[in-house]
Amino acid sequence: MEMDNIEFLSNGVHEECGVVGVYDIGGEDVVPSLYYGLFALQHRGQESCGIAVSDTTGPKGKVKSCKGTGLVSEVLTSENLENIHGNLGVGHVRYSSENEKNVHNIQPLVLNYFKGTLAIAHNGNLVNSKELIEELEHTGAIFQTTIDSEVIAYHIARERLKSKTVEDAVAKAMKKLSGAYSLVIASPRKLIGVRDPFGFHPLVIGKKDNSYIITSETAALSTIDAEFIRDVLPGEIVMIDNDGLHSNTSLCQPKLATCIFEYIYFARPDSHIDGVSVYNSRIMAGRILAQTYPTKADVVVGVPDSGNAAALGYAIESGIEFGMAFVKNSYVGRTFIKPKQAMRTSGARIKYNVLPEVVKGKSVVMIDDSIVRGTTSAKIVRMLKDAGATEVHVRISSPPFTHPCYYGTDVPSFDQLIAHNSSNDEIRDKIGADSLGYLAVDRLSELLGGDKGYCDACFTGNYPITPNID
Repeated sequence: MEMDNIEFLSNGVHEECGVVGVYDIGGEDVVPSLYYGLFALQHRGQESCGIAVSDTTGPKGKVKSCKGTGLVSEVLTSENLENIHGNLGVGHVRYSSENEKNVHNIQPLVLNYFKGTLAIAHNGNLVNSKELIEELEHTGAIFQTTIDSEVIAYHIARERLKSKTVEDAVAKAMKKLSGAYSLVIASPRKLIGVRDPFGFHPLVIGKKDNSYIITSETAALSTIDAEFIRDVLPGEIVMIDNDGLHSNTSLCQPKLATCIFEYIYFARPDSHIDGVSVYNSRIMAGRILAQTYPTKADVVVGVPDSGNAAALGYAIESGIEFGMAFVKNSYVGRTFIKPKQAMRTSGARIKYNVLPEVVKGKSVVMIDDSIVRGTTSAKIVRMLKDAGATEVHVRISSPPFTHPCYYGTDVPSFDQLIAHNSSNDEIRDKIGADSLGYLAVDRLSELLGGDKGYCDACFTGNYPITPNID
């Protein structure tokens, strides 16, 4: 398949992945829980997925895995999973940047070494991976992938050779890692969850019967009918074995930097992150937009899915009617294959249809989560006007993207960010809107309901950890 035949269907910002780990102390098969957990995390990565499973009562080092490119339902089929069973396993869904499209990069990674095996699934991005790779290469390491997850796995394995337990090895490796990482790791007899000291990306603990679950979002726990126990603390290592849950908080620190875009876009609206409702955060974003950028209009609409809650918040605050103007094609993934030239059409039109009954002859407030390059926003504004909207006032539930992200979110480079070199008025004209308003940076904290640490570097350039930019 030639890359020229693939059209990307998104606003241009992607979360790199989602993770889930399950350990059933009673010995029951965890594959169903891994499957449905990943299914609930599909929004975090639609390019590849996989699971790696072992039996804690069986021989050490025997790990069975199933992974490949595609959606969870396409890769983890009943036929592919027929011979994969075990009471301990980890799973992963992934979106990769252009320079990481390699089948060897599909997770979980399974590493065989002197002390046994490690199966690891990783969400995030290191900023010192180059130095860590050089250190390992000088001691003879050979890399099979181009992802940070392998670097992390190698360092854990190396520290394990001189540590009493795998969790001790993880703690020693963490002292070398700089950047964002939420990890689930399966050793022969333990499940380990790790969140970096800044807590860039979420990680939560749940329980169902004899199973412990560690995963990226509470929505995954709800899907498998598990009880939410708590968030993994930033800097915490949690370990689950036959005796239950154990915790090491020695690397926790007061300065936190959870990605604010988790609340605005990445996470499912039914998830909670560090005690904060994602849905309520988006409602608040809409309320703030109505306060700061009011306008006379007939209807408020949201671009599915993350724009819907913010649109409702705008409608509640402004008193303007809330409408559902977009019908989303739920069967379109992140990409589609272009047919012959004569049949090609806009990616936005493949993903969304507009209901003329909602917007025809009306002044419309359109709420979206972000503007990256501006091309998708321009197409959606044009679709509304083609459907009869007399005016389209665009409101964005995040500040302008002015800087790239180095912590695991695929925010493009400076030259691809329309807000880096264009004023608000210029962007308004480029996307064809009648007015344009962004969420103010100084009101982001209101989305979290208080004084919680968060990372807003993609909007401000204030990086919690200085990136190593070559």
